Amino acid sequence: MSTEKEKMLSGARYTPADPELRAMSTLAHRRCQEYNRYDAAEYEAKASLLKQLIPHQGKDLYIEAPFFCDYGVNIAIGDHVFFNFNCTILDTMRVTIGHHCMFGPGVQIYTPLHPMKAAERNTGLEYAQEVTIGDNVWVGGNVTILPGVHIGNNCVIGAGSVVTKDVPPDSFAAGNPARVIRTIQQ
Repeated sequence: MSTEKEKMLSGARYTPADPELRAMSTLAHRRCQEYNRYDAAEYEAKASLLKQLIPHQGKDLYIEAPFFCDYGVNIAIGDHVFFNFNCTILDTMRVTIGHHCMFGPGVQIYTPLHPMKAAERNTGLEYAQEVTIGDNVWVGGNVTILPGVHIGNNCVIGAGSVVTKDVPPDSFAAGNPARVIRTIQQ
């Protein structure tokens, strides 16, 4: 029999109110609150706490406060990544971010999903799909990236976009829903 955590990470329906998952998310939420209270100049203390919150990170991760996530441990971030103010990652499933990525203010990355049918939704069960963002990606301000999306290397996502489908490498995508506007010649 699988635990609720194992179900969550496999994409199966799971109970988010499970005690183990609640304890994990409570710890992450407390770490986010602490991170968000630090003075902007407390670089070393912030970096140390960020390493506890997101243990799978490369060199030179910088996140402007406030920042929010569900678990933190389901996020993997490459080298030289920057998040501007007020970003949220709902990481009930794996979120993988490559090297040299930039995120504008207010970016939202979601992995959890809820059933479409009300009766199923009312059971409290949910499920999740991973999000993958390649290397050298610039995500503009107030972009929302939905569950299951894969964004290829060297992409730019225009501000205010809602990314509902995969974006191939070397693309500029924008809109609601986001669509590829043009190829970026490298």
